[in-house]
Amino acid sequence: MSKAITINIPHELGRAEARRRIDAGFGQLSHQLGGAAGAITKSWDGDRLNFSVTAVGQAVSGFIEVAETAVRLEVLLPGFLAMIANKVKGRLQKEGQILLEKK
Repeated sequence: MSKAITINIPHELGRAEARRRIDAGFGQLSHQLGGAAGAITKSWDGDRLNFSVTAVGQAVSGFIEVAETAVRLEVLLPGFLAMIANKVKGRLQKEGQILLEKK
C-alpha cells in the first residue's frame, strides 16, 4: 500500500534562489528517500520539479513546487517505504530546511 506525504517549507530566498538550490541539492533529496538510490529522473516544468527515484527496489515519485516564500514537496511512497513514512517525512523536512536556510 502506498502513502503520500506532503511537506511545506517556508523560505526567504525568493523563487529563483530556492529553485537553484533545489536543483543543485536534488541528489541529497533522493538519498533521503531511501539510502542508495538507483535510477533518478527529474524534469522542470516551470517552477515545478517532477521526479522519480528507484530506492530499495521500489519506485518513489513526486514533485517539488517552488513559490516565492515557500516550497511544497509531495512524495508518493510505495510498499515498504510507506511503512516508514513518518521517518522519511522527518528527514526530508529537516534536509529541506537546511537546504533553504538563508545564509
